[in-house]
Amino acid sequence: MKLVNATAKGKVYITGAGPGDPNLLTLRAKSLVESADVIVYDNLVNPAILDWAKPGAEKIFAGKLPYCSTVTQETIHLWPLDHARAGKQVVRLKGGDPLLFGRGGEEAVFLREHGIDFEIVPGVSSSLAAGAYAGIPLTHRNDAQMLLFVTGHTQRSNKTGLDFDWPMLAKFAGTIVFYMGVRNLEQIATRLVEAGMPAGSLIALVENASLPQQKTIAGTLADIVDRAREEVIGTPALIIVGEVVKYHQQINWFAGIQAQLKQQIA
Repeated sequence: MKLVNATAKGKVYITGAGPGDPNLLTLRAKSLVESADVIVYDNLVNPAILDWAKPGAEKIFAGKLPYCSTVTQETIHLWPLDHARAGKQVVRLKGGDPLLFGRGGEEAVFLREHGIDFEIVPGVSSSLAAGAYAGIPLTHRNDAQMLLFVTGHTQRSNKTGLDFDWPMLAKFAGTIVFYMGVRNLEQIATRLVEAGMPAGSLIALVENASLPQQKTIAGTLADIVDRAREEVIGTPALIIVGEVVKYHQQINWFAGIQAQLKQQIA
């Protein structure tokens, strides 16, 4: 469905841009990007997606780099609000899914409090893409019947570190996915072991999930920090903890695609 700009009243579409590969955007999201008057986009949005915008569409970068944000959330709240008040159709484009560690809920509440019409368009979360493209099923009938999503960092004002129920996490009989946790990888691995999770428990890191430069490393809680340093794992990356990591080598289909792309470039 295309947006119609004939109305005097603006609207904001809080839209998931998926994990990185533009082909994983939903049809609804693509249609909105193509028709928007204004696109307010985050740092993790693939620039190729912005090429779909119509001529004359305004593109506003609202990206916040990890741990060094220069744009406040309060400012980001105001941009869609102001443009919608001017009668424009605004796409608030967010990496992954807007409601899964994407702060889309906060932005929706702000718009509702200011009387702005909005719609939330879900996207493919980076955890789903990381599991699929790394050959790690996040759930498995034999190995993981539960799945837990955890944020791997804290608010900048929080000086106490990751304040989790570590004993609960250590005993969790399923897969745990930590978002945005690479910087705190050593703390996560150490605290899980201290809380009772075996040091030999499997863990994987997936950097740039779904993109040609995706990198995946697997190991145990005991050695993953050293492996991550050796491979120079950076952001964006997800941490997957659980027995399902053992399927990485068996199901790792995307490695073949990456090898083909390297051959084409060479």
